[in-house]
Amino acid sequence: MKKKQIIQKSNEYTEIIHKCPYKKNNYFIIYYRPNKEHNRFGISVPTKTGKANIRNKIKRRIKNILDQNQNNVHSNYDYVIIIRKRILELNYQEISEQLISLITKIGEKNETK
Repeated sequence: MKKKQIIQKSNEYTEIIHKCPYKKNNYFIIYYRPNKEHNRFGISVPTKTGKANIRNKIKRRIKNILDQNQNNVHSNYDYVIIIRKRILELNYQEISEQLISLITKIGEKNETK
């Protein structure tokens, strides 16, 4: 994932989380809003999920899944992905399926508008 695809400012995270719609399942909460340029992602893993090495491993996996599935992601959106603790129960393939299904639901909802 390139730097231009990452939301870096904390006030942008806060604004997206407090003012924008979201979709959720047992493993993710994804907040989203339209932007004018390209997709940007923010990934948040709470400290309750585990120690730093586990949180970083989850972030790396999510970034890798997003890179591999860019064609399934609705374009020109900012996404803030909040990971829930139950993600530790899943393997890589299950994480990928859950994340992509949730992101495609967001795309389908916004295409119908």
